[in-house]
Amino acid sequence: MNGEDLIRYVDVIHRDRDIPKEVIFRGLEDALSQGVRKRLGVDEDLVVTIDRKSGDVHMEDEEEVYELDLDQLGRIVAQAVKQGFLQRVREAERDVLYEEYEARVGQLVNGQVQRFEGESLVVNLGKVEAYLSRDDRVRGENFAPGDRIRCLIVEVRKEGSRVKIFVSRTHPDLVRSLFQLEVPEVSDGIIEVRRVVREPGYRTKMAVVSSDPKIDCIGACVGVRGSRIKAVIDELRGERIDIIRWSDSLEQLIMNGLKPAVIHLDNIFPDVENHRAIVIVDEDQQSLAIGKRGQNVRLASKLCGWDIEIKTRTEFDGGEGEEGDEEGAELSLSEAPEGAAAEEATDSPADVAAEETAEAVEPEAEEAPMAEAAEETAEAVEPEAEEAPAEEEEPAVETAEAKEDPVAEEPGEEVHDEAGSEPSEPMDEDEEAPTDAAEEEATTEG
Repeated sequence: MNGEDLIRYVDVIHRDRDIPKEVIFRGLEDALSQGVRKRLGVDEDLVVTIDRKSGDVHMEDEEEVYELDLDQLGRIVAQAVKQGFLQRVREAERDVLYEEYEARVGQLVNGQVQRFEGESLVVNLGKVEAYLSRDDRVRGENFAPGDRIRCLIVEVRKEGSRVKIFVSRTHPDLVRSLFQLEVPEVSDGIIEVRRVVREPGYRTKMAVVSSDPKIDCIGACVGVRGSRIKAVIDELRGERIDIIRWSDSLEQLIMNGLKPAVIHLDNIFPDVENHRAIVIVDEDQQSLAIGKRGQNVRLASKLCGWDIEIKTRTEFDGGEGEEGDEEGAELSLSEAPEGAAAEEATDSPADVAAEETAEAVEPEAEEAPMAEAAEETAEAVEPEAEEAPAEEEEPAVETAEAKEDPVAEEPGEEVHDEAGSEPSEPMDEDEEAPTDAAEEEATTEG
């Protein structure tokens, strides 16, 4: 091989693999040095140099200069030189690719889905392949081999003689890069995207600010009739995007971050020590402030960097009252043992006896109301007895006398019951009848 052919081969490798010529020459010199040392049996002092213009090969060490044609190396030495040279070319190519894509970390790349490897997608980026893992894919997105895809480079690392590139579609900077493509003001730096927080596939919040007061940062990102933001939403497969205005004031930023809920600045209470803020909202705005499954308040917390707690006015006032009640209960509990001990110390034997007497009197006091109730029942029955006819009372009285007579009579006399006493009354009428007749006769004679 002459020098011109060697120079031509170096140029071809430089163009095809984008490796600097100097790197190729050094790799070839190292491979030739190892092969010539084995062929000639010399020490490692042997140095091989190649002229960059003519392609001539020079071999020398500390003792002498060697003149050796490359065709005389032999098949085994030539094969060793080839393997050594290809190894150095692969390492040089790996270093070039690593430096190139390491500088592009965080940038958007276009690729084509090539195949599946396990749960990862292999994306062809042209010079190198990238890997899109399952965790870096948005839930619900399905790709097939041959589909075009946009991804964000998140990591580049060396693995042996290869460069492994990892891409993602769930990273928040993917939204930032898409707006840089769609909005010229963002790519020119007039509008700055301060912060992006995202729940992939569901919702994204992006805070922007404009360095030019004449340009509306939100309107520029939305575009005419939403043309600019619609292109980003289509790329993200329908993911909802909220664009808010950035503010250096924490209260204003929290108020903007909780949109579309309407929040008043006076109802935001930040706690600097705990890095926490309580926001009071109206009852009809509470669901909007919290969002579906807490997405709105969760993204607002990430955007502001503070923990945000949503409360209504009733919950906020009730929380303060409960805290006061808890403090009062703690104080009363702490004072209770001291008061109980004081009462036990002041109790005397006389007080104990008085308490026992009071306990004995309590059953009697319970019986008194029962007696009063019985008396009231008797008084209620007496008027009914008075209303009964007098004729019914006389037999009752006679019956009572009849019951008393047997006690007063002597043992030899018979005792008549109520039935035997009734015939005595007509006997008295017959006795009185003659007397009346005599009085009538005397009156006639007179």
